Amino acid sequence: MTPPARSFLYVPGHREDRLRKAVDSDADAVVLDLEDAVPAADKERARRAVRALLAALPPGRSAWVRVNSDPDLAAEDVAAVASPALAGIWVPKAEPDPLRRADDLLTAAERRHHLPEGGLAVVPLVETALGVLRVEQVCAAPRVTRLGVGEADLAGELRLRPDDRRSELHGIRLQVVLASAAAGLEAPVGPVETDVRDTGRLLETTTTLLRQGFRARTALHPRQLATINAVFTPTEAEVAEAAALVEDFTGNAGVDRTGRFVDPAVLRAAHEVLARAGVPGAPPA
Repeated sequence: MTPPARSFLYVPGHREDRLRKAVDSDADAVVLDLEDAVPAADKERARRAVRALLAALPPGRSAWVRVNSDPDLAAEDVAAVASPALAGIWVPKAEPDPLRRADDLLTAAERRHHLPEGGLAVVPLVETALGVLRVEQVCAAPRVTRLGVGEADLAGELRLRPDDRRSELHGIRLQVVLASAAAGLEAPVGPVETDVRDTGRLLETTTTLLRQGFRARTALHPRQLATINAVFTPTEAEVAEAAALVEDFTGNAGVDRTGRFVDPAVLRAAHEVLARAGVPGAPPA
């Protein structure tokens, strides 16, 4: 089985020199950005470059497009990039109304390009106050597979001044994780680490995200990918322990060979480790 994506690399859509490098990188998926990273004067150029890249995307590579938050620009984005190679779109400043519009745009694009109905997925970026307050509705919107978090915009709107560990935003992270689990979505994608050179900080903050219930993270630079992928990949010891638990117990409570009490909750965690490791036969994470 294919484990869920651990790393999503943002790449500006108008930077043709970076697009191919992103596809060839160690990212599990790329997010071709038509929004913040692209100046207004370069929007159309970015759409053309992204469309060309999708047309030549190698088999097995996962590519998403972050569309603009402006409804008119988003409509132009979707019309330009909808194709069989596109996994779906990332919707910035995601709230119920923008997500309904996104579903309409994708449905129209699928019909126009003769794509499978409902095949283009959506990753909403929770980065507004209303998006946080309506996060359950965001999870329930059509096509949503997992959530992402945009903490820079969110902190600005909430007038927060986060510390180096973004402690002030940890409560909101828990809301996103809780809503995702309740809706049966994949575990959410954590926000970027803006210091692309400090690998120690990246390791620390990514490990925090793992402990908080995230199972992937966005990246701004290819040099961040190795650390992100490593943190969200179970170690050999974790996989061996999980496999032993699953082998020894079939859903009934008991005490394992080390004296630890094992109940169905512990087994669920073990199955999740095996699914993240891509072990054949493991249920989805």
